[in-house]
Amino acid sequence: MSNSGFETKDEQEPLRFISKQEAEALETELLEDYRFGKQQLIEIMGHNCAMAVTKDYEPTIFYPKRSLDNMYKDLTIQCEKMDIPFLSYLPTEVQLINDAYNLVVDAVLGVEANSEEGKEPWATILGIMKQIKIPIISLDIPSDWDVEAGNTEGIKPEVLISLSAPKRCAVQFSGKHHFVAGRFLPYDIQKKFELNLPKYSGTECVVEI
Repeated sequence: MSNSGFETKDEQEPLRFISKQEAEALETELLEDYRFGKQQLIEIMGHNCAMAVTKDYEPTIFYPKRSLDNMYKDLTIQCEKMDIPFLSYLPTEVQLINDAYNLVVDAVLGVEANSEEGKEPWATILGIMKQIKIPIISLDIPSDWDVEAGNTEGIKPEVLISLSAPKRCAVQFSGKHHFVAGRFLPYDIQKKFELNLPKYSGTECVVEI
């Protein structure tokens, strides 16, 4: 298996960016050979993602800036005062998201869902995500990216959290922070797939690369 050429900070063996086929084979081994439960993996990865996100953002950022109900009430009052037909001036979904929230966690599509991108409601959701201005945190693979080829015209997350190991598309990531959440992987799997995962500090379940 070839390496990506990515060198970690402590000059250990190069970290590998794995293919879609390798990612699927790795998960199959976890489920069938190591007897991980599907829900167990989801919970482990979910916890890892939460830990990664809180490293960059204060807990208070997860509270909405303003409730959507209050935003609609304010807009209604303004339109009535100005004698403007309310329905003609409803804010777009993009405006509402930018005004009401501090960040968006992108977990819309995964490794096995690329064929869904052109279907509804995914197409509309992805269209909105491309326009929002607040930070996007993508879990494993940005939702409109190809697992291996990426997508230079797709959404541009500020943070990427690679689950188990980075996928090949992560080579194109140009955001601020890239975390790997793979400490839970058995040593034999790490060795078999030549992952060369970076060292995790103390009890940390994620590491920035």
